[in-house]
Amino acid sequence: MTGARAERGGRAERGGRRAEIIQAATEVIAERGYRGATLAAVAERVGLTQQGLMHYFATKEALLVAVLEARDQWDMASAALHGRAWPLEVVANLVEYNATRPGIVQAFTVLAGDSVTEGHPAQDYFRDRYAAVREGGAEALRAEYGDRLPGGLTPEQAATLLAAVVDGLQVQWLLDPGAVDMPAAFRDFLSLLAPPPAPPAGEERCAPGAAGNA
Repeated sequence: MTGARAERGGRAERGGRRAEIIQAATEVIAERGYRGATLAAVAERVGLTQQGLMHYFATKEALLVAVLEARDQWDMASAALHGRAWPLEVVANLVEYNATRPGIVQAFTVLAGDSVTEGHPAQDYFRDRYAAVREGGAEALRAEYGDRLPGGLTPEQAATLLAAVVDGLQVQWLLDPGAVDMPAAFRDFLSLLAPPPAPPAGEERCAPGAAGNA
């Protein structure tokens, strides 16, 4: 019993230390950006040597993936508070929130681009993440519009575009934040998915040229 209790205590202590390192890495990324978030900088923040830090995370990429996974868990929890998977308004709110944390967005974008190379340590994370994002996006779009969007796309087709718009906006915003209002642009995109507004009450919808032929 004593040995088992000690083992559980050791795992808990290690888990707590990992969480502390992930939090420190998140802070360093926010302060210094992706390139400035070195293992040495994170190790100094938590009172470890770089070698000591590498007992928990062997590479910078592994640590950054852990930071992104922690971010995803927070974001998913935020969405769950609204009672269903990823309502479109929650997605828009997350885009707005991302505009306040450029370091994390930069780390995500750089790792996502690098992950397409064979054998990259973040490849499985991004493959699984995009599959989950497409699935959650399709659920949100189906809840909003049913089995067909106003333009005729299925929720599954539109979910792929939804993910592409979010990530594409992040790249443009990172390159030129003064020219790209990321939250506003995303809401503009959502407006394209919505049905056209109904005409004012009493106004007839005439075919082109109908008024001239009256």
